[in-house]
Amino acid sequence: MSSRDIRRKYAQNYLKDPAVLFEMANCIKPKEADSFLEIGPGRGALTNQINKLDINIICVDIDSNNINYMIDKFQGPANFKFINQDILNFELPNIDSKLRIVGNLPYNISTQIMIKFIDDFEKIEDMHFLVQKEVAQKVNGKISTKNWGKLALKISAFYETEVLFDVPPEAFDIKPKVNSSFIRFIPRKNLNYDISIKDNLFKVIDLAFSSKRKNIKNNLKSLNISWDDFEINPASRSENLSVDDFIKIAKEYKI
Repeated sequence: MSSRDIRRKYAQNYLKDPAVLFEMANCIKPKEADSFLEIGPGRGALTNQINKLDINIICVDIDSNNINYMIDKFQGPANFKFINQDILNFELPNIDSKLRIVGNLPYNISTQIMIKFIDDFEKIEDMHFLVQKEVAQKVNGKISTKNWGKLALKISAFYETEVLFDVPPEAFDIKPKVNSSFIRFIPRKNLNYDISIKDNLFKVIDLAFSSKRKNIKNNLKSLNISWDDFEINPASRSENLSVDDFIKIAKEYKI
């Protein structure tokens, strides 16, 4: 299989624009003694930006060619660990400090990666990802807008998000057909619930959006909800409910 075929298989588009890479590093702001996980480092363009003294960097890439290249290229000053593995099968290590996760994510699995790290939100300091602009808008959707859907609700239950800037196709060596966005995730603090609510919460959200034409009462009809117990108008559409509304329902009603 040729190098281009491998890159197409793994949806690899490498950043080449130094101004964009500089701006990404400026947003990430690596600090002394940070511990980073970089997803899909490719040939190390972003790695170069965070390669600082006394920083720990774990680089995970599914492409063994990239890992071998990185092993040859990077000998410091950071403390490196290179792992040839599918990030979707990777388990976060148990370390003393919280992890900072960065990456130019493969667009075909970017949503799966973001959802994966919900389980580990208490181990994470922050995340910075370059993703398809349309996905970033859905992640960062606001209540009562077209982007306030299942993805925005699931993410916002555990993370605060911010779209930092957009990146044009010309910034990549192989131009994608879409614009991209750099997005930040900060784990939410002082929650009155924990990760144990996640599975049921996600089921409630999925059910609530199972039919866009129906109101929340009809979509959640199978739960036999006593709506008088909530400050929620049962005639509302699902996109008009806040994440806190869904959490209240998930706490009281199991699917």
